[in-house]
Amino acid sequence: MDLNDFEGLWRIDRRITNAVGPDAVFTGTARFTARDDGLLMEEEGEMRMDGAPPMRASRRYLWRAAATGIDVFFDDGRYFHHIAPDTRPADRHDCAPDLYRVSYDFSGWPVWSSVWRVTGPRKDYAMHSHFTRG
Repeated sequence: MDLNDFEGLWRIDRRITNAVGPDAVFTGTARFTARDDGLLMEEEGEMRMDGAPPMRASRRYLWRAAATGIDVFFDDGRYFHHIAPDTRPADRHDCAPDLYRVSYDFSGWPVWSSVWRVTGPRKDYAMHSHFTRG
């Protein structure tokens, strides 16, 4: 899997199952745009949470080619996590007191998914994201 394989527009369907709060569903897009320092990933869409009106949601990350895969950074430049060149890579991000664990599934490329499992004193949720071209 090469970094440039992600360039372009993707549809996101995301489900968040929350043990300590309301569940949520996000539908939207992820646009990967080439820059000199990698690909800018911009997520935009609508979040629907149980018991609340729908809201607009967005997030930005920078994906950069690394010697052994892809490094992902927050939009402020802080390191986030690594994606190894496997069909099912996994990594973690420690954000004390919380722990973020991710697994990706690229085995059905160009359809792919990620699962984040987040735990901490006030967090306990799983976020399943499904990406398709378009």
